[in-house]
Amino acid sequence: MKSIWKQIGIFAGGVLFGTAGIKILGSKDAKKAYTHTTAAVLRAKESVMTAVTKVRENADDILADAKDINEKRAEEEIVEDASGSEDEQTEEQGSV
Repeated sequence: MKSIWKQIGIFAGGVLFGTAGIKILGSKDAKKAYTHTTAAVLRAKESVMTAVTKVRENADDILADAKDINEKRAEEEIVEDASGSEDEQTEEQGSV
């Protein structure tokens, strides 16, 4: 018998606690707290998005600079190959 009353008491306590919780969560003070918390989250999001934008811009600049460096190196290699092959052709013609 004691276990049945114990279970009924636990159930009743849970119902009361749940009902009180709903009342508290639906109060004006709780809504103010939710509003302020949401506003803080939105400010944090804006700050993070600003930082992400700056990082993305810097990454784009770095990528563009790296492409320029590689293009210049490729041009230098073409010039070196072209001048090197002309010297080889001159030497070959002189030895014939």
